[in-house]
Amino acid sequence: MSSEKLYIEKELSWLSFNERVLQEAADKTVPLIERIRFLGIFSNNLDEFYKVRFADVKRRILINQERGVTDNSKHLLSKMQTKALKLNEQFDELYGDLIREMARRRIFLVNEAQLDDAQKRWITKYFRNDVMPHITPLLMKDDIDVLQFLKDEYAYIAVDLKKGEQSQYALIEIPTDHLPRFVMVPEQKGKRRKTIILLDNIIRYCLDELFKGFFDYDELNGYAMKMTRDADYDLRQEIEYSLLEQMSEGVSQRLTAMPVRFVYERDMPQEMLDFLCNKLKISHYDSLIPGSRYHNFKDFIGFPNVGRDYLENKPLPPMKCADFEGYPNSFDAIRAKDILLYYPYHTFDHISELVRQASFDPKVLSIKINIYRVAKDSRLMHSLIDAVHNGKNVTVVVELQARFDEEANIEWSKVLTDAGVHVVFGAPGLKIHSKLLLISRREDGDIIRYAHIGTGNFHEKTARIYTDFALLTADQDITNEVRNVFGYIENPYRPVRFEHLIVSPRNSRKRIYRLIDTEIANARIGKKASLTIKVNNLVDKGIVNKLYGASNAGVKINMIIRGMCSLVPGIDGVSENIRIISIVDRFLEHPRVVITHNDGDPQVYISSADWMTRNIDHRIEVTAPVRDPRLKQRIIDIINIHFTDTVKARLIDKEMSNTYIPRGNRKKVRSQIAIYDYLKNIEKQVRKQKHDASET
Repeated sequence: MSSEKLYIEKELSWLSFNERVLQEAADKTVPLIERIRFLGIFSNNLDEFYKVRFADVKRRILINQERGVTDNSKHLLSKMQTKALKLNEQFDELYGDLIREMARRRIFLVNEAQLDDAQKRWITKYFRNDVMPHITPLLMKDDIDVLQFLKDEYAYIAVDLKKGEQSQYALIEIPTDHLPRFVMVPEQKGKRRKTIILLDNIIRYCLDELFKGFFDYDELNGYAMKMTRDADYDLRQEIEYSLLEQMSEGVSQRLTAMPVRFVYERDMPQEMLDFLCNKLKISHYDSLIPGSRYHNFKDFIGFPNVGRDYLENKPLPPMKCADFEGYPNSFDAIRAKDILLYYPYHTFDHISELVRQASFDPKVLSIKINIYRVAKDSRLMHSLIDAVHNGKNVTVVVELQARFDEEANIEWSKVLTDAGVHVVFGAPGLKIHSKLLLISRREDGDIIRYAHIGTGNFHEKTARIYTDFALLTADQDITNEVRNVFGYIENPYRPVRFEHLIVSPRNSRKRIYRLIDTEIANARIGKKASLTIKVNNLVDKGIVNKLYGASNAGVKINMIIRGMCSLVPGIDGVSENIRIISIVDRFLEHPRVVITHNDGDPQVYISSADWMTRNIDHRIEVTAPVRDPRLKQRIIDIINIHFTDTVKARLIDKEMSNTYIPRGNRKKVRSQIAIYDYLKNIEKQVRKQKHDASET
């Protein structure tokens, strides 16, 4: 066994993933506005990193201190802080470059010192009429608990009201829940330029409008700041509390959780910084980051394109799947043969339409569905309510512990329950992450079931920006086991067996190990053996060790891992047969796929589960075999296209270098675009075959 390090800390691997996002913002071949939006994605990701991963390590340190236990958590936290600060420096430099690049395109993102007289008058009027009604400053007196006031999702301006040598401090919340963050400023006629100002800078310019007449001061100065809280929370376990009540309380607890990061404008006076750190109880384990004057950069995900079309990605209109065409309804199409959708290349409308048809189809008896994340105004959810009104038996499994979506899911739970839907929350402590839909229909005296098994959520919005597979089938072997999964969700302590589906936590670890062991056995007797794996995260040490064993036995392993990866490829005697790439592009790579060589008869699985311990052992997840030879080959082709990527693929290595795959003399292949073209051609062929068949 090699003496080289065998595991990469998942937290550092995650930061390496976010560095790949930052690379997209730096890539000059990416349209300018998209590069700015990647800054927003990077920032949003980093917020979540501090709320979850940084907070978890900090919590571990504090718990270990109480117990008198020593581990490497302090050293890890230090490495995390160092890496995050380095990325922040790159971010600030890149932001300046992009602002200058926009100016060259005659799009100006200005601050309050760059306005002409006409614009100043317009800004003042806009502030008085539209902004000021939404602002109430918080005066930071000794008896005020600032920690109770500050919210995670907001940026603030800390105001220094200076009178002589004395300062009084106030906090202003930037009201982006009521107003746009980016405001177009009118230009003089004839000027061929666009001017945008952030809401933050409008407030800065009008600070005197806000405070005059109430306070006596010589000068006013505002400084940007933002705090990130620990996203974990404790659930009350009293028996009289329902899970819905517990989760509602848990979300409230998060609002008052302790801070883990404090970002402040680097020009902030030291006296004010010390005051705020004391008020916010910032500890030496928390991340204290000097930054620019703009925080909550996640809003830049929605940065408007006020310039030419070429400043954004060319649209790739989602396709309609030809397999549904020529049938009177979706059920007949699915019964004819399995259907595979791949978002965002295919439209999510097929799923919305399937549930809409089920909501009034007189043959449909019941609808069961898992909900993890859904859109705020989901057509699908409204169809489920319509189904109840039409006398259908509707069961919706709502995961109340879907991180950062708890509040939305609580609201949907109430709406569904009020409409008469049977809402199931599952067992506390066992998250339900599967993506299942089951429709039961009476046909000629028999009950026929139709199932959806997916890698992504039933979410109309994310289906336009996440890549995900969705399998639609009437295969009885599969649909009967999907039915058993719903039974298992409602009663997870009742014995249940799954022969075809791989279901966490029932049999996932055993079945995944068996798939790997089969390839190991074949390699050892001289047969060709390979594994192709696509997941978002690979951090489970048991699986990592299994893959090391497979590599050592001669199994060729190719992986696509978007995010965290604890496995170290390319170690002699351990992982020299493992190659890993990561692809970050305009769509978020989200599907989980396993392809085994299986002695020349490939097995193909799609899954809701990443290869993390929580997904294998502590969540309800479903991995399904794709049995139709057409669809198996389609998935294999799509994955193979990714491995030909010479534009957006990065190599995952022990140094976490994020090196782009060298193109050499190969042609340019951007896999997401190539996959779109591949699927477009398939749809064209299917339509031609149907047309030819109808002519004969």
